[in-house]
Amino acid sequence: MQIAVGILTTRGGLASHAAVVARGWGKPAVCGAENIEIGTDHILINGERIDVGETLSIDGASGEVIRGSLQTTKVDPIPALATLLTWADEVRGLAIRANADTATEAKVARDNGAEGIGLCRTEHMFLDEQRLPVIRKMILAETPEQEAEALNDLRDSQYNDFVELLEQMEGLPVTVRLLDPPLHEFLPNIDELIEAAARNELDEQGTALLGAAQKWRERNPMIGTRGVRLAWLKPGLYEMQTRALLDAISNRIAAGDEPSVEIMIPLTVSGKELSGIRHQIEAVIQDHEATTSIKIGTMIETPRAALVANELAEHSDFFSFGTNDLTQLTFGFSRDDIESRIMGLYLDQELLDANPFQNIDSEAVIELVRIGIERGRNTKADLAVGVCGEHGGDPTSIKLLAAIGVDYVSCSPPRIPIARLAAAHAAITDHS
Repeated sequence: MQIAVGILTTRGGLASHAAVVARGWGKPAVCGAENIEIGTDHILINGERIDVGETLSIDGASGEVIRGSLQTTKVDPIPALATLLTWADEVRGLAIRANADTATEAKVARDNGAEGIGLCRTEHMFLDEQRLPVIRKMILAETPEQEAEALNDLRDSQYNDFVELLEQMEGLPVTVRLLDPPLHEFLPNIDELIEAAARNELDEQGTALLGAAQKWRERNPMIGTRGVRLAWLKPGLYEMQTRALLDAISNRIAAGDEPSVEIMIPLTVSGKELSGIRHQIEAVIQDHEATTSIKIGTMIETPRAALVANELAEHSDFFSFGTNDLTQLTFGFSRDDIESRIMGLYLDQELLDANPFQNIDSEAVIELVRIGIERGRNTKADLAVGVCGEHGGDPTSIKLLAAIGVDYVSCSPPRIPIARLAAAHAAITDHS
């Protein structure tokens, strides 16, 4: 995806992983085009053959896929818009942060007026061709020593990324989410490995990767071994990431910066679960020479987490609501499947008022967020609360979130100007 000019997928939708990542990179994407059949050297779109090497034009706004190359025009910045955004910043109460994983994305975010990073997804730092073999080495490790060696290599890579990110943000708050996805996402496709094994094409490493893929394969990985659960199985992962972050903080302090860093633990569902991992992270911090104060918080991504927010707040300096997963788990909808098959029908038949992955559900999901905020602040009155799902860049959602006491929203860098205007509109509407 990183080297692609645009993204076209047969599955997914507006809130699918491919769409979210493409938005963050500012690349056009059409996800969930089910009428596409993929061959080895061609694709079929509604029966029409497109060979490898042919050009397609895709419109991420309308969802159109057009054969051939279309002329595009670069839109220059509009001075009047910059003035309007400045006025908007003067009246809005909601802070606007960005979902950004690299220094390049952080620069775009700052150019668009972001006041910090509300979500840095550290797993994206592992997915390039140079680093993927290293995390696979960690997964394949048979001894603690082998795992520690691989984690040290990963630490060096993460350190460099964190240094660049903190340098770009120049003291603005940066919220770093520790590793979230299940480990199988870093392994080759298991079906392709099985086919290669059947053809006797796997070498020793390929056979080992097949064994690991079978070991970590899950029927429903979205609610399986990921996030904080993975940290309990492999505590070295979060410890390594914390050390890399602390080293980067020390680097920026030595350079004269004053980095503001928050560590976010994903997918917690109980106070005991959160407390144990927080203690591990605090032990690493206490052993390090970094002198800055670091906040440790959690993502609220499940209905249970929202309902036991009073318990989670005892061990958390801040909450960040991951409304993509919270929406999935509240509705029982898979964002990678439901949009392309069911969503259009449900909207046409008025079974839903709006796509809940686009506009936050105003009956159940927003109520869970409100309950989570209320119960969390009953335990800790000064608890900071953010929202880092795709709803953070949607004007309708921003209005609802501002009304229930959210401190900031975080969205992909290209959507920040929209969020700034929407937050100002919400403040003016509330005042009037």
